[in-house]
Amino acid sequence: MRQTHRKLVGTVVMIVFVCVYALVAMALAQGRITESSKLVQTIAYIVLGLVWVLPLLPLIKWMERKDEA
Repeated sequence: MRQTHRKLVGTVVMIVFVCVYALVAMALAQGRITESSKLVQTIAYIVLGLVWVLPLLPLIKWMERKDEA
């Protein structure tokens, strides 16, 4: 698969993943986190705000891979 096609597929997958992840993160944030202390809320929001990057790193590396000659 050419790099341009990988970027197109990867972009679509990333958009879908981020939309689904945002819904899951909002559901988690509205659950028990709101009843917790401010420190726990802060840590939870920081973790929820950053953890979405980890599953996408392999996808980004795959998208940026150079075309085979």
